[in-house]
Amino acid sequence: MPLNTRCFRSALLAMLVLVLAACAGTPTKPVAMPAQISTDLTVRHYDYRTWYPPETIPFDPIEVGKTLQSPINEVRAKAIGPEYGDSVQSLATKLWLIENARYTVDMAYYIFKRDRVGYAMLGALCNAVKRGVDVRLTIDSGGSIHPTHSELKALQTCSEDGGMLRDAAGNPTDRKARAQVVIVNAISKVFVKMNRRSHDKLIVVDGLVPQHSAVMTGGRNISVDYYGITDDGEHDPSAYQDMELMVRASAADGGTSIGEAATVYYTLLFLNPGNKYLRASGTGASARNRKERDKAQADLAYLKNVPAIREAYARMDSFAAEDFVPAKVRIGHELGNLTNKNVVTKNLEHMGTNKNSIRDIFREELIRERPDSIRIVSPYFFFAKYKGRNGREGFDGAEAVMKMLEDNPQSVFEMVTNSALTSDNFMAQSVIDMDTAPRLLLTPEMAERWRKGLRRGQVDRALVDSPEWKRMVDNPRIRIYETGRGDAVEFGGPVTYGKLHAKFMVFDGSGFVGTDNFDYRSRLFNNEFGFFYSSDPLSAELNAEFDKLKAKSYLWGSPEWLDARDKLMAQKGMKAATTRYQRFLYKFSRSTGLIWLF
Repeated sequence: MPLNTRCFRSALLAMLVLVLAACAGTPTKPVAMPAQISTDLTVRHYDYRTWYPPETIPFDPIEVGKTLQSPINEVRAKAIGPEYGDSVQSLATKLWLIENARYTVDMAYYIFKRDRVGYAMLGALCNAVKRGVDVRLTIDSGGSIHPTHSELKALQTCSEDGGMLRDAAGNPTDRKARAQVVIVNAISKVFVKMNRRSHDKLIVVDGLVPQHSAVMTGGRNISVDYYGITDDGEHDPSAYQDMELMVRASAADGGTSIGEAATVYYTLLFLNPGNKYLRASGTGASARNRKERDKAQADLAYLKNVPAIREAYARMDSFAAEDFVPAKVRIGHELGNLTNKNVVTKNLEHMGTNKNSIRDIFREELIRERPDSIRIVSPYFFFAKYKGRNGREGFDGAEAVMKMLEDNPQSVFEMVTNSALTSDNFMAQSVIDMDTAPRLLLTPEMAERWRKGLRRGQVDRALVDSPEWKRMVDNPRIRIYETGRGDAVEFGGPVTYGKLHAKFMVFDGSGFVGTDNFDYRSRLFNNEFGFFYSSDPLSAELNAEFDKLKAKSYLWGSPEWLDARDKLMAQKGMKAATTRYQRFLYKFSRSTGLIWLF
């Protein structure tokens, strides 16, 4: 990845000049992108952050995001893993970052629920606006669907009480802080791209002030389901197990800081033409808005008084400053997915059109680095297979991995994913068990025998008991693990395994942490966000987390895995039924094209 900070800034400056010139003769305010161009923090934290209607913007934000290659940044990085204590610390960190922001807060989340955590975040954001912190919130229309979004409209009324933005010296200016909220590709808009979703999970605090900035991304949405707690603050062992990366600017980074780069990305998403700017209903003093704002403050106080969260919050001064490791990171995203056309039939044509595409960078990294160790954690990992058009050669992800292993006899491929026991998506799990694992581990003939329908999910015992099956499943260079073991509470045991939701990869001393599941939806339809990194100590942290997850898993196709699958199918309920009919679900999704949608 070439270091391109100078090009990044030059492009931003050229874009700013273009925008100012194009808007000079119109009654609308000029649009400016966030960049280190003006030293006036008032301008940078107000004009550069303002939402404008799409028809007043003389450029396509998504096209800019595809062509403006993200720089490589020197950062300090910290992984926040899947254990209960990590989940609680993640929640405390988000609240602490908002409550300690000095200038700006930008948040983008696929799911922003109206539960205790969601309202607590709104309470913290409202308080930030009152302190003079400019707030932007972006949520996805599908992931956070609601008929009124009354709680978000109430947040916007906090602008009425906004404090004054501060300059670099900390003195108040003449501009009031605001709370701006947009809905990505709002389904209430005419001609909106209904299936193009923003899968982001991102918070950027003080992004344009490197010495204060912090950026955090990963798999956790805004809901109690992702923080190891119930709505009452009790420990929830069945919650999602996730991974996040928190990065802060490093003194060694002499160019555009990671906060600035993340703010540029955020602004492009914020200005996506399909978005809808949410308008407040009434004033902050109206009964409905006052009720919503009071609930937000009450839930914020409640959560901060939950013992586990209170203890995690008390550690935040040290947590936010210590135990970071040095790393180089580059932002990857799939903004092009929000506007690309014919994404299934022309997926090969779209490859290479986004300089920051996660799937393209992932493929280029593996080809260039040829790592000895490839370790992937994903709840719904698919090996993509695309047919070429007009006689062109297609693409097969499983074949690409096999070719890479062949070219480097030292390399080992390992993956941890969900099992039918722990997955929250039975359609995606059918693809993993009937396609992802068989295509990588088995011969085509054996894979076809495995997929052949038997009554009530039974397996071909002659196949799975054969020496060839055991040899291929126990391949020392290809290891696919699925979480959940025979001691699970569902089988009468003492262990609750939760639901794997983490998305990260480790390639020797480099890797990726972000929102991308690497299923078809993530590759083709969703916008995704994450950090590609280079750092030996960060890889060591992530490898340790990988080993913990592996210890909670069975090898796909092993006797233990088959036994656990049989035990699950013998039970009642949705998971048992969908496991019995995995073969049908997989074949149905392939024949109908539904496989592209999850």
